[in-house]
Amino acid sequence: MELTESMVMHGPEKSAEVLSQLKAMGLTIAIDDFGTGYSSRNYLKRFPINYLKIDQSFVSELPHNTDDATIVKTIIAMAKNLNLKLIAEGVGTDAQATFLTNHGCDEGQGCLFSEPVPAKDIPALLLGSPSRQIESEAAAA
Repeated sequence: MELTESMVMHGPEKSAEVLSQLKAMGLTIAIDDFGTGYSSRNYLKRFPINYLKIDQSFVSELPHNTDDATIVKTIIAMAKNLNLKLIAEGVGTDAQATFLTNHGCDEGQGCLFSEPVPAKDIPALLLGSPSRQIESEAAAA
């Protein structure tokens, strides 16, 4: 289940309670659009989440924009220290995938891996080709 950063930070105490209930039901939880809101490290360590999704606004100019590179490396380091997995959104180039892999990002989403697909075509896509993670893309580069 994906929830946006701004949504969980709107009422962090209630969010922590609801997220705990969802996690107890066996759901895997991701905080989407991470870095665009006002997350507190204090709440992040208390939320029972599995993934942080790095917002595409920080990925789009990697690896050339040094400010975005610094932000992404900081998010990765923080997530690793909190034992969270990372997904980078908006990965569109081999250079972005390589940068993310080299700095410890676990997975990526974006046009590099697949163009947007209508829901009705997803079963055929899944049966026809395995999903690609950043690691496999960087290994091929």
